[in-house]
Amino acid sequence: MGFKVFQLSGSCNDFPWGKKGSQSLAAQLCSKTPGTGFEIKEDQPYSEMWFGDYPDYPARIAKTGELLKDALDGDKEALLGDKVIKEMGAQLPFLPKILSIAKALPLQIHPNKELAAKLHKKDPENFTDPNHKPEIAIALSKFETFAGFKPLAQIEPLFKLEPLRQFVPQGTDKWTDETLREVTRNILKADESTIQKAQEGLSKVSKSDLGDAAYILDLLPRLQEQYGAKDPGNLVALTCMNFMVFGPGDAIYIPADGIHAYLSGNIVECMARSNNVLNSGFCPPADRNNVDMFCDTLTFKAHRKEDVLLPSKPSDKSKNGKTVVYAPPMSEFNMLKTSLAPGESEEISPSEGPATLIVTQGRGKMEAELQTFDLSEGYIFFVAPGEPVKFETETGMQIHMAYV
Repeated sequence: MGFKVFQLSGSCNDFPWGKKGSQSLAAQLCSKTPGTGFEIKEDQPYSEMWFGDYPDYPARIAKTGELLKDALDGDKEALLGDKVIKEMGAQLPFLPKILSIAKALPLQIHPNKELAAKLHKKDPENFTDPNHKPEIAIALSKFETFAGFKPLAQIEPLFKLEPLRQFVPQGTDKWTDETLREVTRNILKADESTIQKAQEGLSKVSKSDLGDAAYILDLLPRLQEQYGAKDPGNLVALTCMNFMVFGPGDAIYIPADGIHAYLSGNIVECMARSNNVLNSGFCPPADRNNVDMFCDTLTFKAHRKEDVLLPSKPSDKSKNGKTVVYAPPMSEFNMLKTSLAPGESEEISPSEGPATLIVTQGRGKMEAELQTFDLSEGYIFFVAPGEPVKFETETGMQIHMAYV
């Protein structure tokens, strides 16, 4: 192919938790990519737009329709670079997405590398790769999420309340992470009538008895409306997990085996190259994975809201100071966010590995590889290792860029 910077198109999926029709940012951005012929149906949910080389919803080269994966396989040296070939499996090591969330995603964890490899070997149809899937989410709008566990000192008093006491293992004297593991297991394994009664009881507890957790009374009916009063996810998320509300530019990091359930909003998400997930709530019983496997896999790295936050920092790849970096504690990728006011420009220095960028707001131009490209909302580009890029705009523009 010869080119090192080229435009991509993404693929949109339609999980039922997505926003409907043109309310979905994922669908809007997908429809604005030239040449896809993607048309929004107003009665259909659109949940995610993917633009990596993963086979489920693959990116293609906009001009030719060729799969990004095939282009990368055809010229690995130039398009992926030494580091990715030697250390990262010689494929795009990250999977970027836009998510538009109308209701809670399944209560989930992504298995670590060891478990992912085992599950992939045993059940390759449901676990389609042997990789782990730590991930970051950067808010593009108001973003509500459950992520990580609350401190034990905040969870324990809730389980002294009459409706919840039954889930605590007998003889529990002092709460530990293992107590929390068993409480989570007991909730997820309880029959539907037990769950329904516990939720009924919880809804009648007074705000003063709940203290800092009084928000439970507002969120419970909302979750019940989404998944019914028999879903155990309602109890695990509300009583055991951190509930957080973010604004645009705020970001979180979910480690491998970290429990989470995104609730609402538009986000840019990026993860290690994997699609493995264990679900245990906020979904029909048939879609839930083995509860014991889910609970045995849980880790307790994130035990406070602060453990989940991923602050942005000024990026040393930026020439004009218009770019921040979100750098999760993992080797596969970082994410840059470039924010330009009208008339501003930015230059991004080359990377050791490949990058993909998406214009999330506005329009402008990009200079790369001695060419000038038009940029507009929903435009996606691949940038090979060693290639600097320059952005400029007359009207203002925002770009998110994942890179090795």
